[in-house]
Amino acid sequence: MSILNQVKAKSILVVGDVMLDTYYNGEVTRISPEAPVPVFRKVSEQSVLGGAANVAANLVAAGQKVSILTIVGEDESGKKLLQNFADKKIDTTLVRKLKRNTTVKIRFMADNNQQVLRLDIEDTEKVGDDISEILLSELKDKINRFDMIIISDYLKGLLTLEFTQEILSMAKKSQIPVIVDVKDSNTDKYKGAYLLKPNLKELCTLTNMAVRTKQEIVEVSQALRIRCNCQYILTTCGANGMVLVGDGFSYSVPSVGKEVYDVTGAGDTVIAYLAACIANKIKMKDAVNISNYAAGLQVAKAGTSTVSIREVREHLTSQRQGAAHKVLDSVSVLEFRDDHADKKIVFTNGCFDILHIGHIRYLQQASLLGDILVVGVNSDDSVKRLKGHERPINSEKDRVELLSALGFVDYVIVFKEDTPYELVRTLQPDILVKGGDYSPNDVVGRDIIKSRGGEVVIIPYVEGRSTTKIIEKLRA
Repeated sequence: MSILNQVKAKSILVVGDVMLDTYYNGEVTRISPEAPVPVFRKVSEQSVLGGAANVAANLVAAGQKVSILTIVGEDESGKKLLQNFADKKIDTTLVRKLKRNTTVKIRFMADNNQQVLRLDIEDTEKVGDDISEILLSELKDKINRFDMIIISDYLKGLLTLEFTQEILSMAKKSQIPVIVDVKDSNTDKYKGAYLLKPNLKELCTLTNMAVRTKQEIVEVSQALRIRCNCQYILTTCGANGMVLVGDGFSYSVPSVGKEVYDVTGAGDTVIAYLAACIANKIKMKDAVNISNYAAGLQVAKAGTSTVSIREVREHLTSQRQGAAHKVLDSVSVLEFRDDHADKKIVFTNGCFDILHIGHIRYLQQASLLGDILVVGVNSDDSVKRLKGHERPINSEKDRVELLSALGFVDYVIVFKEDTPYELVRTLQPDILVKGGDYSPNDVVGRDIIKSRGGEVVIIPYVEGRSTTKIIEKLRA
């Protein structure tokens, strides 16, 4: 889509409730003897930006210059958030630290990316008027730096009615469009915004009207638009896509996500890309289409994650070329680290001869550990040397195509050597992942990873699932 070339770096401010999304990855294999509850055995842990912070992260991925206005606690989670902002070059001069808990959502993820429990740590008490006044005063001095403002409301205490309305009034005087990801049922809070983005449930809550059909969505959106004096209402409808309503017109787009693994953060991706497009004066219908494509890519990933503008471009290209854009060659791999300098690269490798559920769960968990998952695949000759002349069952071309079809696999590359040592040296990944039959000290490339401050992660295999066992069963 050539229109993506119009998306240049604009200065965008995110105002809202930030949180730390933490994932405990592990397994459940038994029931506790103390009580009839499952025992979760933690294997690894990952923390990423959540809530309004995830909106900011998606804006960075979309190539924008991002600032954030928010509050964090004076605790370890607050420090992690600030470090994450610094790593992504998100400006934090409008962030205030308070004596309260930083919002943290801990998700316990078992086999096959199954969420078994979520633990929330948060303070939702409204921020005092004194803090609000300080933040508004600081914003007033800087507001003319911004091309666009996003308000991301998660009802965690920052965005009171008065505070939100002051920001909207201030932005209007400076002729800066504001788009709002809504949560509150009080429509007065959002009056005067340029665009509101509810989901179906939120649209119903805001209006106390039924939204069972597309026609009802359009009619209810028009009523909300008039009530809040907004130019547009964009309703996200899950698997049914999105509906945009303006003055006297409506525009709907179907969902483009072919694989849905996790919808966490999909709305954050939508509003981030919408803002980037509006700030770049892209027509509203085109902005909605681009946001829809970005959301389709996001839901194919496991956990809270971002979508880069490069991924959107590649996705649109892949509609014509299949999954060929995921396959790295000997030239592109040389430039890969430099091209993804701001990303946490995860690397794993294997033969993947007969793709089975053990592989799927292993790769899903690996994808949660960073921004980009690269899978190294042994060539046919390499597999023969390692497994015998009757292997591989499937050719390297077929194995690469199968792996490339998985939404949580970002790139695939074939290597001819018996080990991926030279490939690891070239890629310089941040995290090296292997299966449970390995010891961390035996993983090939460990020295390279450690020298750059990375880590080696061992993910347990799914018991009883292997290519060898499948072959033995077929021969029995």
